[in-house]
Formats: sequence, structure tokens, C-alpha cells
Amino acid sequence: MTTLAHSSSAPRKSAETEMSLADVLSTELRTSGVRDFSVDDTDRAAYTTDASLFRLVPQVIVFPHDEADVSRTLTIARRLGVPITSRGAGTSIAGNAIGTGIILDFSRHMNEVLSLDPDAQAAWVQAGCIHAHLQAQARPHGLRFGPDPSTHTRCTIGGMIGNNACGPRALGYGRTGDNILALVVMLVDGTIVTLDDTDSSEQFPRLHELVGKELGTIRTNLGTFSRQVSGYGLEALLPENDFDLRRAFAGTEGTWGIVLAAKMRLVKDPTHTSAVVLGFEDMVAAAHDAPLLKDFPVAACEGLDSRMLDRVIDTKGAEAVPQLPKGAGWLVVELTGEDEAELVEETKRLIRESNAVDSAVLGAKAAAEVWGIRADGAGLVSRTPDGRDAHAGWEDSAVPVDHLGDYLRDLMDLLTEHGLWGIPYGHFGDGCLHMRVDFPLEDPDGPEVMRTFMVAATKLVARYGGSVSGEHGDGRARSELLRLVYPPAVIDLFKEVKELFDPQYLLNPGVIVDPDALSESLRLTQLPLREELPGTLAMAYEGESAGFASAVHRCTGIGKCRADSAAGGEVMCPSYQATRDERHSTRGRARVLQEMVSGDLLDSSWQSPEVADALDLCLSCKACGTECPTGTDMSTYKAEVLYQSYKGRLRPMKHYSLGFLPQLARVVTPLAPVVNRVSGLPGLTTVAKKLAGIDVRRSIPQFASTTFRKWWKTADGTAAEVGPGNSGTPESGAAQSDATSVGPRSKTHEVILFADSWSNHFAPRILAAAVAVLERAGVTVRVIDQTVCCGLPLISTGQLDAAKANLGATISALDATGDVPIIGVEPSCLATLKDDSQKLLADEASARVASRVQTFAQYLLSMGAELPRLDGVETLVQPHCHQSAIFGNAADKELLARTGAASTFLGGCCGLAGNFGVEEGHYETSVAVAEVALLPALREQEALRNQEPHAVGAGGAAGTGEVAGDGDRTRVVLADGYSCRTQITDLSDAQGVSLPELLAWGWGLEPGR
Repeated sequence: MTTLAHSSSAPRKSAETEMSLADVLSTELRTSGVRDFSVDDTDRAAYTTDASLFRLVPQVIVFPHDEADVSRTLTIARRLGVPITSRGAGTSIAGNAIGTGIILDFSRHMNEVLSLDPDAQAAWVQAGCIHAHLQAQARPHGLRFGPDPSTHTRCTIGGMIGNNACGPRALGYGRTGDNILALVVMLVDGTIVTLDDTDSSEQFPRLHELVGKELGTIRTNLGTFSRQVSGYGLEALLPENDFDLRRAFAGTEGTWGIVLAAKMRLVKDPTHTSAVVLGFEDMVAAAHDAPLLKDFPVAACEGLDSRMLDRVIDTKGAEAVPQLPKGAGWLVVELTGEDEAELVEETKRLIRESNAVDSAVLGAKAAAEVWGIRADGAGLVSRTPDGRDAHAGWEDSAVPVDHLGDYLRDLMDLLTEHGLWGIPYGHFGDGCLHMRVDFPLEDPDGPEVMRTFMVAATKLVARYGGSVSGEHGDGRARSELLRLVYPPAVIDLFKEVKELFDPQYLLNPGVIVDPDALSESLRLTQLPLREELPGTLAMAYEGESAGFASAVHRCTGIGKCRADSAAGGEVMCPSYQATRDERHSTRGRARVLQEMVSGDLLDSSWQSPEVADALDLCLSCKACGTECPTGTDMSTYKAEVLYQSYKGRLRPMKHYSLGFLPQLARVVTPLAPVVNRVSGLPGLTTVAKKLAGIDVRRSIPQFASTTFRKWWKTADGTAAEVGPGNSGTPESGAAQSDATSVGPRSKTHEVILFADSWSNHFAPRILAAAVAVLERAGVTVRVIDQTVCCGLPLISTGQLDAAKANLGATISALDATGDVPIIGVEPSCLATLKDDSQKLLADEASARVASRVQTFAQYLLSMGAELPRLDGVETLVQPHCHQSAIFGNAADKELLARTGAASTFLGGCCGLAGNFGVEEGHYETSVAVAEVALLPALREQEALRNQEPHAVGAGGAAGTGEVAGDGDRTRVVLADGYSCRTQITDLSDAQGVSLPELLAWGWGLEPGR
């Protein structure tokens, strides 16, 4: 195989040699006073790759606190000759942020907005500052940082500078390099320089002299169009550009120096925006229309393929995609202006002058949804319709926009010629095209197939005067191809400049100059292909060629799990949000699992201690299964690992005590009064908790003296009270609704109410409230005779044989009830019936039952039930993670809105997550997760209550609790999940109410039949 580059660095070292160097570095770093670093194999596994195809095992990861830590680390790297790579969020798609030596991760500590001057429209930030954090600080001043890559929720400003990132709004605001006002950079010798608008030629006379000799070469070949990001941006050093070294540093990918801080330009938010979607027959037709936009006030123009929306619909349902105009390809255009009337006219003119077959102007909500889908593009196109992996590599080409239509047509023909598949999308407004291609990297000739196509595609893009990289940088994916784009004089110039800054090639070697071969260090060829681990898999991995072993490779590294998702109403990944540790992100765990499956860094064993460490703080919240664009389903993987690792072995006591708690509850319930009294004895309770593996700070749930099932079987439904009465159901403030018809409704609907174990034994009042609301709506409620349980605690503890038997019996009982809807009041149990049953049982019965399962809110809306008026009620809603992931919260939002209640839905997880927060060793993380969103919101609500003059206590129709009211307002904490309500009670003075209780209170209903 011929290459255009040298073979990647030295031969791979053995694990023993690597660890020896890691130990040396560890000693050196500790002795020098570097405060935070890791040579732990779990961390090293998590950092073996970024969002790219490539895998390089680092020796150590350093998390610098300040420039002194960076300087000490760099001194050690120079003395030992160890390469050093800067890293932000690790979202680099071209392999720009990985290396075999020292990784400097700036995102943990050096991540602040140092100052923000609204008048000067500028902000100083540290290299690890997250883009979204800067935006949040700028927004109150009516300002923003212009460029916004699709990874803006987690990418860092330092990383954006490294790649000269752009994003969709580069049309309006330029590239990152265009928005740099000053840089603080540490050079390879440890010198710190500040680069600003003053002449840098005296600081760098050799560079100035070299540029002066090569003016013709630079002017002829570089800076020819806006998206020419490949190589070094030496055009910024031309005399006509005032030898602007700040801008030249953008796109150097950490190969010239280490960026410590940057002063970035901020711009005013536009007064008015308009979102237009133009529909075309295909993406090529859309691309041909892109040049038209140059005549309009366009801030962004994105190409969107209909197949991307198909993937969203498959994952999240049709309701997740707004109505778009006809077409198989769209241009999504954002226009901006200061005069609203002029903007409306420009919008109309764009629609008239375009060649679209259909068009639509979107409202704010629909526009946000479309931009969200576009932001998830890299993950959405990472799999072919038949389940094969589609890879980065040729994902960032760009041409002058006038040539985009012809280039895309020829590129699609080239894919067909090579027998490959890809979905085009991207920044069509300025000629940048994104695409993932199904290179068969698992086949013996896969790397050569990739190389052959990449070379042919490079020659094609060069014919159109384009660039192999439009915003992602060259990295290891495309640096080798620069020789096919630029003449030898440019390649030689790049090398000379690199050696002025880094003569020993210590700074991110293998990138841009003297590059690694593009087919070297490929993750899927380095990791011996997905070896089968011992044991029969318990879960079904639909669409996976190698089951668990290929499923863990779903993660492409785009890092959405590192975003502050709670701020946007999502959940993933609660453990990362609490710890800010890569190993505790979905991506970090996936990397560790990939190494376990077939790497040489970790043992290929289910019992790998590094894997156990990485998975320990996974809350099994299910969010990654739907919020991750690639569908990386860590809760399923964790259950499988626990199952396999403990098969035939004695488990920790907490697995038995918590996994079989529903079964234990059946035995204990007849003795509930005695057990409840005994559980209140401090000394005995502490010993019992320790023996059971439960954190001593956790409360023991009180067993109901009368279960729901017992109450249900009572002839008239009133012979036994359901309790205990510890809900926060409101009774003061807003008045309960006057029912327009208080008599029994004609029962034209029928439903199966799933009496889950938690509600049955610990909160039967909620099931009783559900019955009251349903029967008032004219619904015939049926509860199956069998005592059934979904088995979720067994699944989350990995006791999958027992879970399968348990869940199988439940599914059989439910399947025998016909085809009427199945609803419940505990979201986690409903999610198990809807989702886990099909993975664990994978049979027709589980599919039938899953199709019938609905949430309480979904069912009431679907039947058009009359709802009580809850005007004056303010609900703070903590959705259950499993409901958010499997069902979504749209129905609950709509239902509460129809009642007139004012609702605030929190993002993030409550932190208890079933058995997770109860287990010994998880308490601190559980509380930290709650601190992300839930506890601050509860404190804010408490502060508002204390400010009101008539705060009162209240008892509700189905229980008692504390509710704030001032005669016109009632504040309620709404939490359907048993674990959510428990966390609220354990960590605050508030008490949670379920939706059935709230509606029953609204109607003034007692839980009788």
C-alpha cells in the first residue's frame, strides 16, 4: 500500500513499556508540583480517541489549573522528548486532539470567562472555556460570540481556535480566527507571548523574514475562499493583513504553541430573525441554489437531507420533527435585520427567487427544533439504514459556493463508483459539505478502500479549487492529503514555519506537517475487531453485527454527553454533569468498553476493574439511548456487564437487597406496622443499612399498611384507607374545580392500570388517585389479578436471568388482557414494559405489550378527557429520566397547560435514579447530580414561599404536605417517579406530588370507587 506520508511514529509499544513511561511521567509531574493528572488506565482508555476514527493511547492526562501547571508539564515534555497535545472537549473529528504522550485537558480547570466588557464587545476567556458558557455570560448584554459550531454546547474556545471552527453562522460572523482580538500563547520553550493588534514582526523576525520571501506562494495558494481551512492560514501574515499572527494561529491545531487564553470579539444579537426552509427534489438541487443567498442578509444556510429526519423519527417519533415543506433536501436559511418590515420583504423575495419546489417560514419553536436536528447531524448520519457504521474522514470538504452543486453531484457519483454510501449535509451557504461514509473498515481491505476513495475525492475537490477541510482541521484524517491540494512550495513552507515554532516536533506531531498516514492508527483496525467475550448475551442488540461488541462502537465521540443538557431541558449525562470527569461521561464509558472488547490497554474480560470503575457512577438513566444522536445505550451496556461479570459468582449484598426489594415487600407488607416502627430505631436501622449495602444517610421507605391491591379487591373500595399519607397534594391557594358534571360518566373507555410494586407497597394513594381520575372520566379500570412486577431493580443490578423470568411472567399476564391501553403511575416501570422488555425478551408478546403502553398524561389526552381547572397552580416539575427518554414529556406539558396550571419543567436527573443513589458509595454523586438543577430550583421555590405573607400548610385529598399559597397561588412540586419524590424528601423540606394526585385534588375527588 502506497502512502503520501510516513508510517505513524514508532512501532507500538507494549503495555509494560507504556506503563513504565507513564510511571516516569507520573513521578516527574508529582515532583514538579502539577496538581491534577492521571495515569490511571481507565482515564487513559477514555482519552484514546476524540470524535474521530483514530486511536492513540496517551501516557498521561494533565488537567492544568493555571499557566504554571502548563509550564511545568511542558518542561518535562521537553526534557523527556514526550509529545504534548492540547485538548478541550475532545470533539475534534479529524483526530486533532489525541496523542501518544501527554494530553493537556484544559476543560476541567482552565475554563473561565475571565472578564467581559459589554462596551468594548469583547471577552477574555481561558482556553477551556465552553462556548455555551461564554454565550450565557454575553446574552444578558444583548451580545453573542459569532461562530457557533454544532458542538457549541460543549466545545471549548481553545479548541475552536485550534481548528479555526466556523459553524452555521459563519456567513454572518466569520470564522473563529476572524473574531480573535488577542491571544496568550505558551511557546514550546516555555515563553509566554501575547499576540494582539500590534505588529508581531519584532517578536518573530525569522517568521516575518520567511513570509517576506514567499509572498507570491502565499497569495497564489492560500486565502482563496472563506472555507479554505486546510494547512496553515499564512495569508494572515501578508503585509496587506498587517502580519496578523493572532489570526494565523487559528487552525494550527496546537502545532505552533499552546493557547492559554484569548480575547474574543462579541457581536450584537440581531434585532430580528427569520427562518426559511426551502424544499428541493434532492440535495444536489439544493446545493445549486446556494449561491443565490449571497444577495440576501443571510447569517446561516444549512443543507439538510430528508434521511436525517427519518433517523430522528425512527428514534424519537414523528412528533420530534416539525412540519417541513415538500422535498428530499432542504436549505434552512436564517436571515437577520434591524428593520422587521424589510426582513419580511427580504424573506418573501428569497422564496420568490429561489428554485425551491416548496417553502415555509418557520415559527421560533419549529426553527429551534430544525436547528437542533441539524446540530445532531454527525450522530444522525453515523449509521446506514441497514445498520452499518458510517465514518468521518471525508466529512469536511469545501469549495467556493458557486461550484457547490457541481461538486456535490460529482461527489455522489464518486461514492457510487466506489460502492460507498453517504448522506450530504452542512454549511451550504459558504460551500462546506459534511458527510459520513460507510468505509468497510472492519474488512481486511477496508483501510485501502478508504484511502482510495479519499485520494480520489481530494483530486475532485482540488479540481473545483476547494479544500479538504472547511472547519474541522486536517488532523490525522486529511493532513496526508495536503500534498494533493497544494504545490510542493506550499508544503515546504508549512514545514519551515512549523520548525520555527517547534523544531523537535513535540507539539501535536503527526498533524499538518510530516503527517501520519490517514490509514494508520484507525480505531477499528487497531482494536482487533470486536472479539466475542465469553458468555451468551442476555440482551438483544437489534441491528448490531456483533451484538454487544459492535454496540459499544456506536459512540463516535461527538461528546453531546458532556454538554450542560439540564439547562436545555434534557438529561444526558448526569454523572458527567456532577463530576466533570471524562470517564464518567457516556463517551468516556464507551471508550473504556471498546478497549475491554478488543483493546490491548485493558484486559478483554467482563471482570475488568477499569470497566467496573467507569460504569460505577452510571445512573442507568436511559437518556443516552435517545438523547445521544448515535443511540449509545449505556444503561443497557451496564446491565449486560453486571450480568456477565457476576454470572456464577456471589454478588454484593446491595444487589440482593435492592434488586429483590419488590419481592421482599410482598413478604413484609403483612407486618408493615411492626416493620415501620422497627425501621425508626436509629441503631438497628444503621446496622441494617450497612448490611444491605445502603448508605446510612438514606431514609427507609415506609410500607403501606394497606396495599393498593388489597384496597382494590375491597367490595366497595372504601373498606380500607390507602396510605401512607405523605404526599404533597395541595389543598390551599387556588380553589378546586367545580365539576361540570359530578355524577359517574358513561364508561365508553377501558384501560389496564399497571399496579407497580413501588406504588402498590409504598404509595398506594397514587394508584387510588389514578383510579378516581379515570373513573370520573368514564373509564373502566381493570387491574390484572396476578401480582406482577416489571423487574427493573433486577435489570439495573444486572440480575438478568431473574429479571427475564420476572418480566416474562408480567408480559404474559398483560398480553392476555386483549388490546386495551396499558397505563401506570410509575414512569420507570412503564419504561421497562415499553423498552427493556423488547431488549430482554425480544419476542412478539413484548412488542405487542409495548405498543399498548402509555403514560397517564398520554392516555388522558388521547381519549379527550375533561380536565380540572388548575388556574393559580404553579408546578415545578421534575420529570423522571426514564419517562423523558422513552416517552418524552410533551404530553405532560400539554395536559398541564390545558388545566391552566403554570408549569416549569426541570432538566437533568434527580440523582436518586432507582437504587443508584441509595447504594453505599453513591450518596455524594447522587447529591451532586441533584445540585445540577433540582435542588437549586427547590431552594428558589422555598425562597418565594418565604416571601409570601400567607404561606400555609395543607392536607390534600390523597395525603398531606406543605404547600405555599397566598390566596391566589398554590405551589406544587410535581414528580411522578417514586425515586424522584424520595430524593426531594431526603434532600429538602419539600414533598413531591404525582400527576394523578394533582388531578384528583383538582376535581375534589376522594380515592374511592
